[in-house]
Amino acid sequence: MNFQSNPLAEFMRQPKIYIRLPSEGKFWPDGSLKHTENGEYPVYSMTAKDELMLKIPDALMNGQAVVDVIQNCVPNIKDAWKMPSIDVDLVLIAIRLATYGEKMKTPITLEKEIEFEYHIDLRQVMDSLMNNITWNDTVPINENLTIFVRPLNYKSITEAAIRTFETQKIIQLANNDQMPEEEKIKLFRDSFKKLTEVTVGTIKSSIYKVDSINGSTDNPEFIREFIENSDKEIFNKVQNHLEELRLKNQLKPISIPVTEDLKAQGVTSDTIEIPLTFDPSTFFE
Repeated sequence: MNFQSNPLAEFMRQPKIYIRLPSEGKFWPDGSLKHTENGEYPVYSMTAKDELMLKIPDALMNGQAVVDVIQNCVPNIKDAWKMPSIDVDLVLIAIRLATYGEKMKTPITLEKEIEFEYHIDLRQVMDSLMNNITWNDTVPINENLTIFVRPLNYKSITEAAIRTFETQKIIQLANNDQMPEEEKIKLFRDSFKKLTEVTVGTIKSSIYKVDSINGSTDNPEFIREFIENSDKEIFNKVQNHLEELRLKNQLKPISIPVTEDLKAQGVTSDTIEIPLTFDPSTFFE
C-alpha cells in the first residue's frame, strides 16, 4: 500500500501559543483532556469553518459552536462540555489571540455619551488568569461535616444560562398590562420556581464529595438527597463559598488613566475602568 504524505502539510496550521490551564488539569473527567507532561497545551488559530460556526445563532445559544471551536483549536481538549468554568475564559482568549493577535479593540462609552476605542492587551489578560485563578474546594460546615466543591463544567453553565434566559423572557411577557392578573401570577410563580431550580441545581452539580463522622460519599444520588433535605444554613454556606470563588476568579476591569484629549471632551474622572466581558457571540468578530 502506498502511503503518500500531503505536500501541503507545511502550509497547514501550526500551534501559535501554549497555555497553562488555571485548573492545572484538575476537575476534568477521564478522557475529556489529554494531559501533557509539562502542563502546557498548544493553541491553534481558528479556521474559516470555525468562524462560520460562530455566526450561527442557535449553535451559539446552545453552546455547540463554542465547543466545536475549542476542540478544533485546542486538540488536547477532547470534550469541551466537561471543561471546568475556571478554564473557559483563558481558553477563549487564547484562541482569539492565536487567530487575530494580541490586541483586541473594545468600544467604550463614557459620561456625556463620549465614545472611544481601547485596545486590550490579551497577553496580559491571559497571564493574569494563568497566575491568579485559584480554587479552594473545601467548605467546612462544622466539626462533623465537610463539603467539597468543584467548578461547574461548561455544559452545566450553558444549561443554567439557557434556563435563566427562558425564565427572564417569561417574566417580560408577564409584564404585559393586557394579560389577566391570574395568568400573570401563575407565570411569575412558575418563573421563580424555575430560577430556584437553577440555583439549587448549580449547588448540587458543584458538590463532588461530602465527609461526615458517619463516613464519606461521592455518590451523586446521596449528595442530591442531602442537599434537598439539608438545613438552610448548610446550603447558604456552600452557596456563599461558591460566590466568593466566583468573585475572586472573575475577570477584573482594567483601570487606565484618562488622556488629555478625553478631558478636553468633558470627561471629569482621572481614571476609567474598562470592563472585561467575553461573550462568544461578539468576542470573535
